[in-house]
Amino acid sequence: MNETIQVLCNRRSCKKYNDNKVPQHLLNEILKCGSYAANGMGKQSAVIVVVEDSDVIKELEKINAHIMGNEQLKPFYNAKTLLIVFADKKIPTYLYDGSLVMGNLMNAAFALGVDSCWIHRAKETFETDVGRQYMKKWGLDSQYEGIANCILGYRDGALPEAKPRKENYIIFDIK
Repeated sequence: MNETIQVLCNRRSCKKYNDNKVPQHLLNEILKCGSYAANGMGKQSAVIVVVEDSDVIKELEKINAHIMGNEQLKPFYNAKTLLIVFADKKIPTYLYDGSLVMGNLMNAAFALGVDSCWIHRAKETFETDVGRQYMKKWGLDSQYEGIANCILGYRDGALPEAKPRKENYIIFDIK
């Protein structure tokens, strides 16, 4: 099977990470792949913020858990690297652009032996006062919206099995 097809079919979300940090050279490759995601009209509306400061990750994780309604949860699963994808709301395709960046980040990570997971609630997190303060620190104004969080690291345990694909996933209308 083609290596790219293997990555696309075998990548799984990881929800339990060990303490090993992603080496900088691998992180750089993952980020490069994210920056090459397809995007509407070539506008490149997305921006990727890299967070490896454990205090910042914990603070953003706490906000994320609060939004979920359960402050005891740890929705970043001990990952040591947090990538936050934002996109410029003034560009009509911003949500799709940011989503494609997320897909590239996660698939590139898996291809390089790094685990990942898409974590929701970036939009809500960066609508809070604390979230807006971080955005300002990172040079992002209110025209940007949080699309998603991508956590990176190395799994603590086995790679989960794929769930069976649902019936009628693909519908053909062929003459």
